[in-house]
Amino acid sequence: MNASTMTGAQRCSARDWIVDLSMFLLALAFAVMTSLELPGASPPGAGAGPELVPPGPPSTWFEGAGRLAAFLACLALWWRRRWPVQLAVILVLVSAVFTLAMGAMLIALFSLAVHRSPRTSLAVFGVSAATAYLHAVLWPDPHLPLLVVVLLSVAIQGAVIGWGLTVHHRRELVESLRDRAVHAETEAQLRAEHAQHQVREAMAREIHDVLGHRLSLLSVHAGALEYRPDAPSAEVARSAKVIRESAHQALQDLREVIGVLRAPVGELPQPTMADLHQLVEEADEVGARVEFAEEYTGTVPERAGRTAYRIVQEGLTNVRKHSPGADTRVRVKGAPGEGLVVEVLNGRSPEPRPPSSGSGSGQGLVGLAERVSLASGRLEHGPAAGGGWRLYAWLPWPV
Repeated sequence: MNASTMTGAQRCSARDWIVDLSMFLLALAFAVMTSLELPGASPPGAGAGPELVPPGPPSTWFEGAGRLAAFLACLALWWRRRWPVQLAVILVLVSAVFTLAMGAMLIALFSLAVHRSPRTSLAVFGVSAATAYLHAVLWPDPHLPLLVVVLLSVAIQGAVIGWGLTVHHRRELVESLRDRAVHAETEAQLRAEHAQHQVREAMAREIHDVLGHRLSLLSVHAGALEYRPDAPSAEVARSAKVIRESAHQALQDLREVIGVLRAPVGELPQPTMADLHQLVEEADEVGARVEFAEEYTGTVPERAGRTAYRIVQEGLTNVRKHSPGADTRVRVKGAPGEGLVVEVLNGRSPEPRPPSSGSGSGQGLVGLAERVSLASGRLEHGPAAGGGWRLYAWLPWPV
């Protein structure tokens, strides 16, 4: 049963009432017009030939039965949605005897073809074709041969069945298109949620890279003040200045991130290779003694430059966390066609790590490895000779 089939528990809409009333009136009009064309009716076989039954006055009782059967057939059309198969079979059999019920029978065939499968409709059509022959035998036409009458009746019923099947297939097509639209909308929503999830992951990664660098400065200097409360006043003032500036810069970065999150469309602010100098200068200001070497020619691609910046940023952040005060060397070299090499190498820390610096969870290197992988590059990290740490990455640089 398709979606258009109504059960007794379902309520009819205003359109259904209008259609049912129209079908009832149409079948009733067909019965009235047929009765006017046939002023008298005799029992089946009465007009088959003068040798069977001599012509006589019309049979009043049979005419009344035919009109009553036609009215009941028209009235039964109100239940054609509830019992389309049963009603169609009954009206097919009734129309074989009573001509006035043929209009209701055609409407029942049409409704059957609309609301049931083609196999069921064609099966009932076979029964109606057989009853068409029976009707032609019981009510012979004096002007047309029997075969012509049967073929004409079968053609009319076949046209009605074909029209109903066309409506049936059209409704199925509309329903399938509606289902496809719903599925497409669901898939689009899932894709949007997936894209939103990816954007959130990217934003979380950016927040880690942007704020992690700033907050590591606060952690290092706050830990140094806690670890060395007897430090000279000049050093305390210098550390306090760095803490204040880093906190202010972290607040600015956080405002930029929140601004992007509130915007309907936009991206997080992305650094470039030109920002590497400022990054190294900030590291120098906190006493990390960073040596910066640039050994590349040409314009670094935007994606490679952004990834290189994040590599250096993560490397310097880890140096401050795990090897405060260690000598660090940052080297960036490469050329178009050869790739871009980024290396952050630090030695052993000359002083113990402040207690407040924390041990770290290692998630920064995990996110960095994912970022480098997305850029089709390679990332290596591990202990270096002399007790330090080495962070090495190669990024593609197309010609």
